[in-house]
Amino acid sequence: MDGAYLAVARLRKPHGLKGEVVAWTLTDEPEHVLAVGRQLVPVDESGAAVGSPVVIERSRPYHRHWLLKFEGVDSRDVLDEWRQRIFGVPQDELTPPREDELYEHEVPGTRVLVQGREVGQATGLVGLPGGGRLLVVDVEGREVLVPFRRPIVTRVDRAAREIEIEPPDGLLEL
Repeated sequence: MDGAYLAVARLRKPHGLKGEVVAWTLTDEPEHVLAVGRQLVPVDESGAAVGSPVVIERSRPYHRHWLLKFEGVDSRDVLDEWRQRIFGVPQDELTPPREDELYEHEVPGTRVLVQGREVGQATGLVGLPGGGRLLVVDVEGREVLVPFRRPIVTRVDRAAREIEIEPPDGLLEL
């Protein structure tokens, strides 16, 4: 990993007049990771710190997002400046992924297989508005987008750095 932190939330927009902000979670454990008292650090795409840490004062689920309030941040103006900013925590404070899971920064360079045969390499993930993800695969110099969900993704092997897929007919030829 390049940076010292893993991304756990992206701030969307201020909410109300009391210093709350709508956050899109980038973790499977938002109740634990976005808990009151947790220190979050603004980070860049590589996970390197790009600002001073903030401490969560209040935290609660809000539709498919979370509402966060940071200690000492009571102004919408500050939160407006933080739109789309990514916040992270040290990797050792997070539950490690299972052997059949990957951190997002581990996806690029992972071999993509169909029936045990390598068809390309993953270059990343793309988020969809509804919360789904697409796996970006380089197939002989072409970028192919593959839904990153079962039943299309049949196996993820973190140790071997492999993702096995069972794509619908013609998907890899697009």
